[in-house]
Amino acid sequence: MGFMAEKKPEEPIGTSTRVRDQPSLTTSTGKSWLILGGLLSLIAVAVLVPLLSQQPAGVALFGICVIVALYAAMVVVRLNARPGRGMLAWLAAFMIGIALVGVICVGIVAATAGNVVLL
Repeated sequence: MGFMAEKKPEEPIGTSTRVRDQPSLTTSTGKSWLILGGLLSLIAVAVLVPLLSQQPAGVALFGICVIVALYAAMVVVRLNARPGRGMLAWLAAFMIGIALVGVICVGIVAATAGNVVLL
């Protein structure tokens, strides 16, 4: 007698554990991405505004401008792109960009204020 592999039962729709199968990346309208992206942008800008007077000059201002531009890009994509995975992927990418720009700019200013040597 040979070894027989057990057949996996079918997963019910919407219960996949794969990240790319989440409803927010497959069937969402994008409204939640705009709300959360706006909240993230607001927090990032609120952190960068007090750092405008810190050295190196312009890093906080650059971060604010890029964050505003990335959020504006989110709004443009949401209003003009066809609904689906492509639009949602762009919204996710722009939101990740907002987070990265905020963290990097705050890190640069903090490292400079703390006399940390950057590469």
